[in-house]
Amino acid sequence: MQNTTVVSVFGFEPHRIGAGEIFARELSEQLAARGCNSVLCFLKPPSESVRQFLDLPNVSIEIVEDSWQLSAKATARLFAVVCKYRPRILHLYFTGFLSAYPWMAKLLRVEKVYFTDQSSRPEGFVQTRAPFWKRAAMRVINGPLTGVISVSGYGYRSFTQQDLLPKKRFHIIYNSVDISRAALGLTKGEEFRRRYKIPPDRLLVTQVSWLIPEKGVDDLLTAARDVLSVEPRAHFLVAGDGAYRANLEQTARNLGIAPHVTFTGVVSDPLADGLYTASDVVCQMSRWEEVFGYTNAEAMAAAKPLIGTRVGGIPEIIENGNSGFLVERRDTGAMAARILDLLRDPNLRRSMGEAGRRVAIEKFNHKTNVAQLISLYGL
Repeated sequence: MQNTTVVSVFGFEPHRIGAGEIFARELSEQLAARGCNSVLCFLKPPSESVRQFLDLPNVSIEIVEDSWQLSAKATARLFAVVCKYRPRILHLYFTGFLSAYPWMAKLLRVEKVYFTDQSSRPEGFVQTRAPFWKRAAMRVINGPLTGVISVSGYGYRSFTQQDLLPKKRFHIIYNSVDISRAALGLTKGEEFRRRYKIPPDRLLVTQVSWLIPEKGVDDLLTAARDVLSVEPRAHFLVAGDGAYRANLEQTARNLGIAPHVTFTGVVSDPLADGLYTASDVVCQMSRWEEVFGYTNAEAMAAAKPLIGTRVGGIPEIIENGNSGFLVERRDTGAMAARILDLLRDPNLRRSMGEAGRRVAIEKFNHKTNVAQLISLYGL
């Protein structure tokens, strides 16, 4: 096993210690324990903090720009990486399902090729069987794929219903969270609040997400107005960035709630920095069919109660009435009511948070889930 190398292609920029970077490190650590090398390919060079975080003896870092696109340049670059390391396994994350990578890997005699599907679907999406021509084309294009990893049951059902590959090639391995890293942030809540000038007496409601309309932050802000009309101690924190940020800031002003809303931008290490510890309630008000929602698992690992929409894979994560509440997408009245239920009852917040942490440990523990992946590799 000494000469085994796994090349993992991550179609994102490693600029913070988030879920993807934590996964990459855990994967590399578990590969090292088996005497294997780990090559991590990103869109851009890691930030210095991420580079240090990923710095393990068995790790090499390579840059494959635009790996998520159907691009001759990206394919040529990955070809060079595979030629350099001659891996036994190639695994594609956050890349398109339609690519030349599987056949390139077969040409270079890579033993196994995997693809992980992290795709959320449009709002109200209903999957049907793909047309015959598409099924036939995809079975040829992705013929060399050893397996497809779905990160939720919803993702599995959505993908397999298309009938693009034999069903036996699909596997469910949930996205996961670093339970021990969540523990690092347990003493950082007050420090986090001071950093963002959130008064200690405020009841903090948080959403961590990409700032695009599909994430439903507009709906959270509308609900916030209704909550604040009843509970003036409430404060809302939106962590993340995106092209829609300026619109959301203007929405807060238009609703007259700007003094009670904090936009932090990207938080470099939300688990360890105490973002979740600082929060009383965590929300995920997505409008689209969220395939998983990393921040739900992170909040659960930090023992925080959740309110999420009943879309995509979120109901697999949040057990309604146990670890949090589920509401219908865009139902801002229900969102406000459930937020108030939790803000008014610290015991309910505590019991739901504790229930969520138990589920995170049992179902979304990254040590267990990464081990499941490596077992699938046959290592």
